[in-house]
Amino acid sequence: MRDEAGVAAVLVLALAAVLALVGAASTSLAAVAVARQRAAAVADLSALAAAEQALLGQEAACERAEQVARLAGAGLRSCQVRGDVAVVMAQVRPPGPLGRLGTASARARAGPSGGRGG
Repeated sequence: MRDEAGVAAVLVLALAAVLALVGAASTSLAAVAVARQRAAAVADLSALAAAEQALLGQEAACERAEQVARLAGAGLRSCQVRGDVAVVMAQVRPPGPLGRLGTASARARAGPSGGRGG
């Protein structure tokens, strides 16, 4: 009887370790998904800000987009303004150890419907 109790304890510990690993993996995947959604939101806001300034030229428009991204805790990977259309790519670093592995990025376009920028 005593031998069986020892085996049960080992099995319970192994199951707890597996559950902890599954929980950690799920949390990591959720953090990556949240970072991706944040990058998409920042890209949208930055593109809108750049499009609003498009008539002032690419430099002014992209400076505004960079400012919006920075205020949102993100970075701007690229910014292009063609006519009255702005296209930006924003990037967000996931929190915790995942942030060392890379960034989540998203692209957004803003301007009038059928804008001249293509």
